[in-house]
Amino acid sequence: MLRPTEPSANRDVALLFLTRAIRMFGYGLVSVVLVLYLTAIRLSAAEIGLLLALTLLGDAAVSLWLTTHADRIGRRRVLGAGAGLMLVAGLAFVATPIYLVLLVAATVGVISPSGNEVGPFLAVEQAALSQVVGGARRTTLLARYQLTGSFATAGGALVGGGAAQLAIGAGASAADAYRLVIVGYALAGVALAFLFSRASARIEVRPNEMTDAAIRTRFGLHRSQRVVLRLSALFALDAFAGGFVIAGFITLWFRDRFGMDPAALGGLIFGANILAGLSALAAGPLAQRFGLVRTMVFTHLPSNVLLLGVPFMPTLPLAASVLLIRFSISQMDVPTRQSYTIAIVAPDERSAAAGVTGIARSLGVAASPLIAAPLYLSAALAGTPFVIAGGLKIVYDVLLYRAFPTRPAPEEIRTER
Repeated sequence: MLRPTEPSANRDVALLFLTRAIRMFGYGLVSVVLVLYLTAIRLSAAEIGLLLALTLLGDAAVSLWLTTHADRIGRRRVLGAGAGLMLVAGLAFVATPIYLVLLVAATVGVISPSGNEVGPFLAVEQAALSQVVGGARRTTLLARYQLTGSFATAGGALVGGGAAQLAIGAGASAADAYRLVIVGYALAGVALAFLFSRASARIEVRPNEMTDAAIRTRFGLHRSQRVVLRLSALFALDAFAGGFVIAGFITLWFRDRFGMDPAALGGLIFGANILAGLSALAAGPLAQRFGLVRTMVFTHLPSNVLLLGVPFMPTLPLAASVLLIRFSISQMDVPTRQSYTIAIVAPDERSAAAGVTGIARSLGVAASPLIAAPLYLSAALAGTPFVIAGGLKIVYDVLLYRAFPTRPAPEEIRTER
């Protein structure tokens, strides 16, 4: 097993951290302006909800095929294909406001309405990183990977909101200002395609780690099918809840409730992502002390109680403070969840396992905008999505703890001995 101190391993780890940063910066750009752009071109609540839902459903379908085949057809090829789809979506949204074109681009391309990961990237990069680092260091590495993404998303949100505000101040229409930001997203796809082509063969599955072709597989999985599908069902519930409070909806709610401008909204999302990234750093030490599953649940649960409280805050400082405190503890479950999924499967199931659970999350979150968009655009019900999201996420935490408390990762078993 390669160690991350070897120069060849260090190079691939650094490259994958860089691609993560560029991609999440692009997602941050779009997260602030996407819903605002769709309202600026006068789409209805139903049209916006449908487009966001198809964005996530299309991504799930494309990513399911790519990630479940990545360990066999090549991780670098799959990552390059994802970068191409990101470019296609960005160019389409810049080129025209025609709704049908946007629907098609949203369905077949890769674009993030939430500021979170979409496409095949996360699953394949996690598997690739796990290829060059041992199990004892995997959670800590993934926590730093999460931190990199959160900081990059924060920077993208700040730049996206600021750029839109400057363009509007210079006389551009709101729609044109938001399109300018989306150009940056398309350029990120170009940069990713180049960088993925520079990754080495060391991130691929080794021949001696490939399962015999005679063994039956489903979705790229063999002996881990049952446990991965159970995790997927739980993660889908969590993601469905999260879809009610994606970044685009949060910015819309704060704008309508408190009159915040794009630059201020970008600053709010910037702060949320910075705090979320810093919180992920605690995941490694906590997981080593308490275990991956316990860390997932007992850090996620209080953050969801705070989420419930956001719409009940009477002033902007209070609402923003509760949201930011929530983000300061909300992401410790992300690297632990990713590490746990990778840990309990065979090496040649890693991309597939991360992909299937990731697709489950995409499918879960895809249904939420159809329900959430009309609620946010209703003055009487605008705060309801926060309550729905927090309540469902608490249910997820309870179910996860009941289902997996006695199934530790292999390195945890060794530690206990």
